Amino acid sequence: QLFSSVEFGRRWLLLHEGVAPNRFYWSMMGSGREPDLVHLEAKTVDGHAQYITCKMQNCSEASRSKPFPGYIDHNSLIVQDDYVFVQLTSGGRPHYYVSYRRNAFAQMKLPKYSLPKDMHVISTDENQVFAAVQEWNQNDTYNLYISDTRGVYFTLALENVKSSQGLEGNLMIDLYEVAGIKGMFLANKKIDNQVKTFITYNKGRDWSLLQAPDTDLRGNPIHCLLPYCSLHLHLKVSDNPYTSGNIASRDTAPSIIVASGNTGTELSDNDISMFVSSDAGNTWRQIFEEEHSVLYLDQGGVLVAMKHTSLPIRHLWLSFDEGTSWSKYSFTSLPLFVDGVLGEPGEETLIMTVFGHFSHRSEWQLVKVDYKSIFDRRCAEEDYRPWQLHSQGEACIMGAKRIYRKRKSEKKCMQGKYAGAMTSEPCVCTEADFDCDYGYERHSNGQCLPAFWYNPSSLSKDCSLGQSYLNSTGYRKVVSNNCTDGVRERYTAKPQQCPGKAPQGLRIITSDGKLTAEQGHNVTFLVQLEEGDLQRSLIQVDFGDGIAVSYANLSSTEDGIKHIYQNVGIFRVTVLVENSLGSDNAVLYLHITCPLEHVHLSLPFVTTKNKEVNATAVLWPSQVGTLTYVWWFGNNTEPLITLEGSITFTFSVEGMNTITVQVSAGNTILQDTKTIAVYEQFQSLRLSFSANLDDYNPDIPEWRRDISRVVKRALVEATGISSKHILVAVLPGLPTSAELFILPYEDATGENKRTAADLEQISETLIQKLNQNLVHFELKPGVQILVHAAHLTAAPLVDLTPSHSGSAMLMLLSVVFVGLAVFIIYKFKRKIPGLNIYAQMQNEKDQEMVSPVSQSESIPNVPQSELMSPEQLVDEKLEVQPIEQPQATVQNPRKGNATKVVWTEDFQKACGSPRGFKPRPGAEVFPQLLSPRAQKKSLPM
Repeated sequence: QLFSSVEFGRRWLLLHEGVAPNRFYWSMMGSGREPDLVHLEAKTVDGHAQYITCKMQNCSEASRSKPFPGYIDHNSLIVQDDYVFVQLTSGGRPHYYVSYRRNAFAQMKLPKYSLPKDMHVISTDENQVFAAVQEWNQNDTYNLYISDTRGVYFTLALENVKSSQGLEGNLMIDLYEVAGIKGMFLANKKIDNQVKTFITYNKGRDWSLLQAPDTDLRGNPIHCLLPYCSLHLHLKVSDNPYTSGNIASRDTAPSIIVASGNTGTELSDNDISMFVSSDAGNTWRQIFEEEHSVLYLDQGGVLVAMKHTSLPIRHLWLSFDEGTSWSKYSFTSLPLFVDGVLGEPGEETLIMTVFGHFSHRSEWQLVKVDYKSIFDRRCAEEDYRPWQLHSQGEACIMGAKRIYRKRKSEKKCMQGKYAGAMTSEPCVCTEADFDCDYGYERHSNGQCLPAFWYNPSSLSKDCSLGQSYLNSTGYRKVVSNNCTDGVRERYTAKPQQCPGKAPQGLRIITSDGKLTAEQGHNVTFLVQLEEGDLQRSLIQVDFGDGIAVSYANLSSTEDGIKHIYQNVGIFRVTVLVENSLGSDNAVLYLHITCPLEHVHLSLPFVTTKNKEVNATAVLWPSQVGTLTYVWWFGNNTEPLITLEGSITFTFSVEGMNTITVQVSAGNTILQDTKTIAVYEQFQSLRLSFSANLDDYNPDIPEWRRDISRVVKRALVEATGISSKHILVAVLPGLPTSAELFILPYEDATGENKRTAADLEQISETLIQKLNQNLVHFELKPGVQILVHAAHLTAAPLVDLTPSHSGSAMLMLLSVVFVGLAVFIIYKFKRKIPGLNIYAQMQNEKDQEMVSPVSQSESIPNVPQSELMSPEQLVDEKLEVQPIEQPQATVQNPRKGNATKVVWTEDFQKACGSPRGFKPRPGAEVFPQLLSPRAQKKSLPM
């Protein structure tokens, strides 16, 4: 329960029950629109978590707001400065959302294949988010990402930063923000199982190792040369305000950093010494050979060091020259077990308090130490000197030259109040003031180029003709960088008019993403376009039940298109979007009143005409009880419904064909769509890659789809062969491999079709280039991938000559006898009382597809989950000669041919329809019921 009081605790008001511990926040001045607003994460009655805001004086149900639509993950709400963060896990992957200045939430965009397992917000200073992300292939390290101002688009700042668990199980990232100097961080990075300390002065754009001291504490030279040897620091900060951690810095002493560490090739827990830098990390000096707690007094004018030990002590060390020299002082007459040290409020103070005990049985002792008597005057102007902040001689840091005022080391006087930087002058912008924008990566030549997964033209997909968008140059200025002029104009994103485009990538979905809804309830459809002129488009939606609507532009459908279905069944919802430049259409098959987690349609990438092909619906989890499978072929309006998860079919006409399967389990319906190419002849070549590609393979469909596109482009560039003859599909699993299909493309007139000899010539060209190591691509800066050939197979024309008729007849007779035996067994089983027959499923990894080439030689099953459409699998759409009526004959391999769809009263009862219900004329209704016996069915494509 969360309570609040506005009467200094005299009376308390219950705000909310079920509030998550440590997940409630006050609205901050300047960030919240209402200063008395409370942000909290609360548990709902059904056990979910929600983000709720309400006023402190009134948090009743009517006055509460839910800024984030829907539920969030437990213990994920963070309100920090101008940002609100929540996490939502779906499909086994966490998704992160951010609200900037309390505006609408947006999904945080990390590089496409970072695939985060965990995220921690490190800093939200200066209108920017610094986050640590553990990616799919990391265990004890995190990657540092830095965002734009809104906290939406993130770019990589540093990889493989060391992490550890604190004493209370909390996560600790080895990253330290230096106080007093904007944009300066220290981080411990893991490189080949060695941890090294790096420093940045520009918020992670550039990192460098720390230069070790020239001499040790005794004046002996330290032979430690970069990059083979450097200084490494422990970066843990103490949670106890009475003890110091491994490193310390102060806003009022911006140039002084004190830390424990060692010199050598890597960070070590042995031979720890104390080091100090009085020039903001450029140079370091060794000050002690053992760990000490260091306290800043008088703005760093006095440094107090006390040894870390479990033994009683009575001495401490003082430095008046920023750690260059130290003097020993006694602070107590008897040795004291020190439990903590505390400075008086204010960095200008010269008073400190040491507390501890003389023995384990004695009470606590407080020792007050006042150093004012050491000084006889306050500092005057002539006691100071200017000091310019720099990074190894470079004076422009974060776009400005900053000069600070420092007390001269030989002067012994009290400083008093801190005055901050003496002067700050902006610098002329250079390339060093800009980092790579989202979707871009820095290459060895310093240029920011698009990553292999990023399409720069996607920036304009959501804007309409007459509007403008910011067209990225591949660079963005580091947030809080104050540089002016110079190259700023060249590197800054520029407003650009939105181009006129024909509708493309049209999708129609329901608002909740489901393919089922209850009869008589509102269904909200969302129409989405990847590209096109949204504001000048005509939208026509046919709900499949005899009702259709049209809209003059998309603005009328921002909240979705609502419709109530009065009938029960499966409805074919179609949407057409057109403007003066073109049109696009999409189809959604919606199940009403018959409301698995994943379905994958497995079938070959390419097949031979008139050859049987097996399609299998692979489910996860595999055992979910009785299932109904609804199969859609091409543009047919009538589906094929089976109780088996596998069917056999043939295509008699060449071309690209789509197959969609929908699986119904109770009220849950999922679907998958695949495209299969049909040709009389083609050739297949197995490809392999250099072993380093496996290190970057997360083994997910999106990654395989992108790599397939990159490999195809590399093949086209290396051989000069038209992309219309090439299809590439990367296969699942490790080691990474792919299947290359060489197709006999023909143009729209039906001419220029390649012969078997042409395919052989193309194959020889491809193999020659592959064997010469001329096919390669750059996965990321510095990572080159070679593509190799494994082996070649051919799918010849189907042989129907009389010489083979005898063997064909023998095979036919064998099939007939096997079918008769299966039928007798099936009839026998039907007479056994209480026997239920369930559709047998196989796991995706157990699937093995029969090659379209021959029964003895199989082509690996290419997963079609990465092929939402031919355009996504191939850079250019395969143009096939249109056929008037391509034929696909569909069979069930176990029960013969599929049944015809039948509407029965039992189905009406199961779906909640009234008795005697009859479908209204014009309504497309497809019930999910099979008749007992299977009948042959042929579907026109």
